[in-house]
Amino acid sequence: MPRQVDYEERRLRIAEAVCALIARSGMEAVSLRDVAAEADVSMGAVQRCFRTKEDMLLFALEHISQRVSERAGQRIAATSTPQAAATLLSHTLAELALLDEGSRAQAHVWLAFVSHAPASERLAAVLHETYGKLHDLVVWLIRYGQDAKEIPPHLDASQEAHTLLAVADGLTVHVLAGHHSPETASAVLQRHVDCLLR
Repeated sequence: MPRQVDYEERRLRIAEAVCALIARSGMEAVSLRDVAAEADVSMGAVQRCFRTKEDMLLFALEHISQRVSERAGQRIAATSTPQAAATLLSHTLAELALLDEGSRAQAHVWLAFVSHAPASERLAAVLHETYGKLHDLVVWLIRYGQDAKEIPPHLDASQEAHTLLAVADGLTVHVLAGHHSPETASAVLQRHVDCLLR
């Protein structure tokens, strides 16, 4: 049993190393040698954990996808008192857009995987599943707002969720490119949420 725990911990350490390299230097920096050095393990240890480079990247993407989903879920779970649905929706979208300074590295990594996905069906499948889960979460928040009479009942929650996620994704790119600051991007998100309340 201890050996299995060590194996999983090593795989997580390697995934973190992959993400750190991508955040600093892009997807091109992910070589077996550099990942091993970043994770402070031998190249043999990396090869024992992952059969191919794609397997390693796939695990790293699954790891960061889980972290993005958990951030959104934790934002909702951390609410100790009932909040307006619009407030929960705004905060959740801000988490998903990775707008704050502490999320900058994660945003770089996420976009690197998104841009690399067309070249890998397996990476694209993980992203598809992740976006599906995030869409379901936003749909739930919108329907929560409709049940609370904050959001008009005639709105299609699924269509609105697609729009809001696309806006959040686009703002991630705009902040990294310097077109928006985190503050102006947050204001754009808030305007879209406010439009649901009319």
